Amino acid sequence: MVDGGFAIQVHSPDWVISTLRTGSRMDADIRPLSFAVNPRRTTILVVDDSPEIRRFLTLALELDHYNVETASSGEEATEALQNGCRATIVLLDLQMPGMNGLDTLRLLRHLRPELKIIMCSAVDDPETMQEAAELGAQAYLVKPVQHLYLSAAVERCLQGGPPIPSDRSLKAEVLAMVPASLRPN
Repeated sequence: MVDGGFAIQVHSPDWVISTLRTGSRMDADIRPLSFAVNPRRTTILVVDDSPEIRRFLTLALELDHYNVETASSGEEATEALQNGCRATIVLLDLQMPGMNGLDTLRLLRHLRPELKIIMCSAVDDPETMQEAAELGAQAYLVKPVQHLYLSAAVERCLQGGPPIPSDRSLKAEVLAMVPASLRPN
């Protein structure tokens, strides 16, 4: 019992679900089990020309206990990676001035083939998604990015799962892992 309410933490095979009920309010926190089991701090490089998107993605990833570095362009991202950025995953915007996301993806694959790359764009085009996958992107999230899909894509990259073609298929996979009572309508 917590201040007249209650707290519950449920461990499923893949997720930790924590809820806290106080009065008429209930807060839920759903996290992949790896956060509870292995709190290592993976670094993710967020590359987006929009300061607002960078802030949102940084906040979402920091809530999931990741270290986050940011870059506002493909050129800045490649420079950061060449100068010691220890990112394991790169979250990469597609449409940016200068070097676009696909060109950046090609260069990053050449510089650091072990990097896991998640494309993130408002462009919901199957041909672009296919090209990104052929170039080695692990996942493709369509903006506006939902935190649950972002978390699942990052976790899949860390676990070495197969590439995810788009957040449409990711949505079904994520929802299948979340208990029915907590699924959005």
